[in-house]
Amino acid sequence: MPLAVLSALSEPTRLAAVRILADGGEHCVCELMKRLDASQSRMSRHMQILKQAGLVSDRRDAQWVRYRLNPALAPAVRTLLEAVLAAAAAEERKAA
Repeated sequence: MPLAVLSALSEPTRLAAVRILADGGEHCVCELMKRLDASQSRMSRHMQILKQAGLVSDRRDAQWVRYRLNPALAPAVRTLLEAVLAAAAAEERKAA
């Protein structure tokens, strides 16, 4: 499981999507597309990989799909995710 999670998070667009979802809210794929400058098909593919890794859950809302971090993340996976997010934030601050 940790390898699948790290592999899913190793792609910059997917990591950025998870960082958006880390606010605890639910976000429409249309919002993710706009914020990450990604096409619908590309964003859907990235979100499918995150879903397969168990990091996100989704629900259909009319024509759109809404995503959020999986509330049922195992404690070890949640700890790993928090560490990756903290490292990404630190790297962003360092680059600024």
